Amino acid sequence: MGARVSVIIPMLNEEANIERLHGELASVLRSLGSSEIVYVDDGSTDGTFALLQRIAVSDEGQPGVKVVRLRRSFGQTAGLAAGLAVSDGEIVVFMDGDGQNDPADIPTLLRHIDEGYDVVSGWRQDRKDKLLSRRLPSMMANRLISLVTGVKLHDYGCSLKAYRREVIEGTRLYGEMHRFIPALVAWHGARIKEVAVNHRARIAGRSKYGIGRTFKVVLDLITVKFLSAFSTKPIHVFGAAGLAALAGAAGTAAFALYERISQNIYVHRNPLFTISIFLGVVGTQLILIGLIAELVTRTYHESQGKPIYVVRETINVRAD
Repeated sequence: MGARVSVIIPMLNEEANIERLHGELASVLRSLGSSEIVYVDDGSTDGTFALLQRIAVSDEGQPGVKVVRLRRSFGQTAGLAAGLAVSDGEIVVFMDGDGQNDPADIPTLLRHIDEGYDVVSGWRQDRKDKLLSRRLPSMMANRLISLVTGVKLHDYGCSLKAYRREVIEGTRLYGEMHRFIPALVAWHGARIKEVAVNHRARIAGRSKYGIGRTFKVVLDLITVKFLSAFSTKPIHVFGAAGLAALAGAAGTAAFALYERISQNIYVHRNPLFTISIFLGVVGTQLILIGLIAELVTRTYHESQGKPIYVVRETINVRAD
C-alpha cells in the first residue's frame, strides 16, 4: 500500500544541508503517519549522493526514504518530475533541499488539503533573501504570472506546495514549468489556496539560481499561456496572425496600385509594393506554421510522451 504523503526534494550540491533537513523532516512526517521522502540527486558533484545513500540504507520504518540519482543536472523541474514518477503518496509535497523551507509547515498544508483544496501553495511573506537579486525580481515575476495566467498568487516561486496526486499526475513538466503548476491545474478546475509559510535564511552552501533565470521564466510563461489558450487549436493564433498579414499585404498592394494609376508611380520605385510582398510571404508562412502545429498537436495528444530525465540508479524504488 502506498504512502499517504510523499515529500519530493530535488538536490544539487546540498551536502552541508542534508542531515539537518532530513532530521527535521523525518520528525515532522513521523507524526503524520504513513509517509515517504523522495530525494532526487540532480547530478551533484559533491558528497550529496553519498549522504543520501547512507540515509536511505540506514532508514527503517516511517518515513520511508527513496533516492533517485540523475546522470547529470537536468534542472529543478526535471528533478521534481523524476521524484513524482517513483513516489506513491496520495498527497505530494514539493520543497527545496537548501533548508530554507520549514518542514514544520507541512502539517498546515495538509490540513488545508483535507479541507477540500487540491493545491495548497506556500507564500513566503517574510522572505530571507537579498532584495535586489532575489526578492524584487520575484515580486515582478509573480505579478506578471498572475496577470497572464489569471491565477492570482503572491508567491509562485515558493517551492513548498502540496498537491493531490490526481491533479498533478498527468501534468507534463519541462523547462522551469514547476512554478506554473498551480496555474496549469487551475485551468483544469483544481481548487487552490495560498497560505503563509516560514522562510529561513540559508545556513550553508549557495543558491543555484540567479537573476538570469528570470528570462527563462518569461519564456516559459509565454509557453504556458500558449498551451492554456491554444494547445488544442494552434491554427487559431498562427492563422489569425497570418490572415492579418495577408490583409495588410492586400491593402498595401491596393494602395500601390492606386498610386500607379493616379500618380504614375511605378511599383519598382514604390516601397509599398515591396512591403506587400513581404507581408504576403509572412502571412502564408504563418498559416503553414499553424497547420504544421495542428499536426504536431495531434501527434502529442495521441502518442506516448518520453520522460525529461535519465536515471542513473535508484534506491528503495520498486521496479514496475
